[in-house]
Amino acid sequence: MLYDNIQNINLGQMIGIEALAVCAVVFLLTVLATRLILPVLRAKKLNQPINMYVAEHAGKAGTPTMGGICFIISSLTTMLVWIILEKCGLIGHSAGKELIPLALTLCLGVANGLIGFIDDYKKLVKKENEGLSEAQKFILQTVVAAAYLAMMGMTDNLTTALKIPFIDFSLELGWFAYAVYLVIIVGFVNSTNITDGLDGLASSIGVSVGMALIVISVLLGSRYTGVASGMLVGALLGFLVFNHYPAKIFMGDTGSLFIGGIIMGCAISEGQLLAVIIMSLVFIFEMLSSLMQRVYFKLTHGKRLFKKAPVHHHFQLLDWSEIKIVTVFFLVSLALCAIGVLGAVI
Repeated sequence: MLYDNIQNINLGQMIGIEALAVCAVVFLLTVLATRLILPVLRAKKLNQPINMYVAEHAGKAGTPTMGGICFIISSLTTMLVWIILEKCGLIGHSAGKELIPLALTLCLGVANGLIGFIDDYKKLVKKENEGLSEAQKFILQTVVAAAYLAMMGMTDNLTTALKIPFIDFSLELGWFAYAVYLVIIVGFVNSTNITDGLDGLASSIGVSVGMALIVISVLLGSRYTGVASGMLVGALLGFLVFNHYPAKIFMGDTGSLFIGGIIMGCAISEGQLLAVIIMSLVFIFEMLSSLMQRVYFKLTHGKRLFKKAPVHHHFQLLDWSEIKIVTVFFLVSLALCAIGVLGAVI
């Protein structure tokens, strides 16, 4: 077995090496998959619908979307091979039960990605402008999150103790943990979806959170979190080759909901939900800015808290370029990730 045959390398270093290896493989497969699928999306004219509410996006008309398919395929292909090698004892020595949280994390990501795919399909192929309604999305996301939590609980892989960052204390929630986790999962996958509004924005923020999860896995000796987060980073870096400004392809709801599901799966299976929330505050504030805008608009009978929501559009109206917004948001995310990592390991 690989782990047994490598000498003078501690567990943390080995986890880091394995995460980077998974990252590299998924990166290469994502680049290849996107090169193959992009012409198909163009030929089928599966182009991003442009919301006239966002006038700055008029120039993006005609850009193919649903690109999340590319990195989901590459991620699942890599993880299938990795799990086979793992079960054959060639790269590790896990018991079957230890693979369950990883498998359920993948299921949470794919199930949310499937919801996004249905939404994209209805909009782009069936030409139903609104796709899934907000209520339909919410119900489907709630069912998926509830099923994930139920399976985690049934297999004894769900902790009901909420670890508080920076202090050696966990708040025992008991059965109430299921309700708390459910709300957070559904809210979070929508936050990654809302963030996907500028070229490379959701991808780059996802990379920063994924890298932080790799660091946590190395420091805490959490091999399967390392593998899942390495997969996420490789997928998004590969997609960024085509998604950076000016984007040749968008991920669509298919990709953005997948990202949210994977991050939440890692956070809950690792027992570091609050630390990951700190790391993901850029995602979360994007969602909150839309919610605050809506509430403030109703309470003030037409006044706006931001020039436009979500908040990245506010900065566009302040004459920030897309590159500047994405760069600043990414740097802020890196700082928040550093804080979250410290909170997890102290």
